[in-house]
Amino acid sequence: MDRREFVRRFGAMGLAGISLSAFPWLEGCTRAGKDALGKEKVRLGLVGTGSRGRYHLGNLKMVPQAEVVALCDVYRPNLDMASAIFPEARRYEDYRLLLDDSGVDAVIIAVPLHLHYRIAIDSFSAGKHVLCEKAMAYTMEECHDMYMKGRASGKVFFVGQQRLFDAKYIKVMDAVRKGEFGPVVNVRNYWFRNHDWRRTVPSPDLERHINWRLYREYSRGLMTELACHQLQNGTWAMGMLPEKVMGTGGIVYWNDGREVFDSVCAIYTFPNGVNMTFESVIANRHFGMGEQILCKDATIDLAGGRLYMENPKPRSGIRQMIGDIEKGIFSNPVFAGTSWSAESASSDPGVAVMPEKADGDGSVEMLQAFCHSAITGQQPPHVLEEAYYASLLCLLGDEAILQGRTLSIPQEFMIDYGKS
Repeated sequence: MDRREFVRRFGAMGLAGISLSAFPWLEGCTRAGKDALGKEKVRLGLVGTGSRGRYHLGNLKMVPQAEVVALCDVYRPNLDMASAIFPEARRYEDYRLLLDDSGVDAVIIAVPLHLHYRIAIDSFSAGKHVLCEKAMAYTMEECHDMYMKGRASGKVFFVGQQRLFDAKYIKVMDAVRKGEFGPVVNVRNYWFRNHDWRRTVPSPDLERHINWRLYREYSRGLMTELACHQLQNGTWAMGMLPEKVMGTGGIVYWNDGREVFDSVCAIYTFPNGVNMTFESVIANRHFGMGEQILCKDATIDLAGGRLYMENPKPRSGIRQMIGDIEKGIFSNPVFAGTSWSAESASSDPGVAVMPEKADGDGSVEMLQAFCHSAITGQQPPHVLEEAYYASLLCLLGDEAILQGRTLSIPQEFMIDYGKS
């Protein structure tokens, strides 16, 4: 495929060419899906009104089918800030009282990781639909039990993997799974920051409550907080699960009493030999966040929203340079020897994944789809399975780093992955 054909096929195509049947969880995000519900609303309770919970509240204002009726948090300052967003919502400091509220249809859980399991299980028992933040739970055992009990409850169960609802990702994954770019040969994920990940605490006794992400009792660190999002890219693109993972990590810079790593690197290997990597450092942010799918014929920069041809035809200036080299014009010794620059990068400028600006990261669309599913009572296919395995893979990677061993998903935690 030459560059003109490449641009024609991928640079000018929006979501119109994507079959909804391939992404059934998006039904509630379409105009037809919204219109079918009319003025119906789902009455939502939010458990956990920290930064992530309040982010959801801001997005819920853009979802016509959402009615926030209850808020819960044990930390009063956060609860007060949430009440300022939805002042009519009932306030609770004990999530069990919120679950006893018959005026709540569905629960969004945005609490520290170690609390996900208990609150989700209690929510299913109370007959509530559940959207739980990622990662699903603190251990693989808890994830599996949540999955099984959630499905058995007959209630809708979502996990916060918003990339599944992001237009840019959907378009790319549709093309990748159709083989438009040739076979996938590698998946690269990285997330770099330069910050200690700490939050200011008003008093020392609140240190672990507010900075829970830094302590093993409550958190699995970078693998659950960041890798969980990115590892799902590989399973989605490949349509299969990695069979093993190895990794390493440590506290490289932030020696401040934290118990989770500030630097990690993990390699996941699929049955066909393709590797997927995740790397995170929080003492250098130069490379930022990257999510890349390397195919035989193209490279997809998911985070940047661009596609790059692997073998674009040379432009005229490059052809001239090649001709000059062949004629010996650059025979001066300064040009002699190996040139690593020629090995390091493609000259292709790339083409935008979406011809129109695609705002957001899929979070609003995820909430819209959850409300649609809660109102209809229909669990969309695949969306929970993708999220379940994303959680298992990040937990398995953390365990491989801790043990210094190559690990595989235990057979007892395998579920039917199906096709997504």
